[in-house]
Amino acid sequence: MVYRFVDCRWSLDDPGAGRSAYLAGHVPGAAFLDVERDLAGPAGPEGRHPLPEQDDFAAAASRAGIGDGVFVIAYGSLGGAERLWWLLRHYGHDDCAVLDLDAWHGPLRAGEEEIQLAAFEPRPRRDDTIGRAELDRRLDELVVVDARITARWRGAPNSVDRVPGRIPGALNAPWQEPPPELPDGELVAYCGSGITACVTLHQLHLAGREGRLYPGSWSEWEQYPALPVERSE
Repeated sequence: MVYRFVDCRWSLDDPGAGRSAYLAGHVPGAAFLDVERDLAGPAGPEGRHPLPEQDDFAAAASRAGIGDGVFVIAYGSLGGAERLWWLLRHYGHDDCAVLDLDAWHGPLRAGEEEIQLAAFEPRPRRDDTIGRAELDRRLDELVVVDARITARWRGAPNSVDRVPGRIPGALNAPWQEPPPELPDGELVAYCGSGITACVTLHQLHLAGREGRLYPGSWSEWEQYPALPVERSE
């Protein structure tokens, strides 16, 4: 088994911050994948960070040296590592884990790395996502979890959400905190744009519970006035 570290640091406010951090110092031998360009598709009617097209993700993973027989250790910020973890499993590559970079006590290396190309063969799953139409239709049947901070879940005005509020019935499980006790049932997680919800799904996976991702998340839902919105008093 070959091990491949992948740096997925990023910033919502500064598109170049992740690569700058990587060049300043990364785990030796690590590849870099950009959350906005490699781990998401272009923003649009499906949200700010829709899933990348299969061929685009396969090309990015190949450039990062990911293929059969490679165990991926992702680290990052703001859910970047967990987004790569989720995408790898979505495309059939279960040999992956997440590392908290603060727990890394080894050396860091500055500059670029020469990464040997690999052949990533996507084998997409069909049971780990949900679209807005099915979610709207099945709200009464699902355990829906909102991974945004509590103020945004409540519907307080903020600089990120164009329409403040939440999907009706959604339970709050802020991504920076351990997930709360959740009811039994089919679970769906969302956040602002589908990145930090992957943190919640990773935490639940480690606890033995699987859930589905709503990739478009609130940044898709808020674009459709016919979809219901709930706010707290």
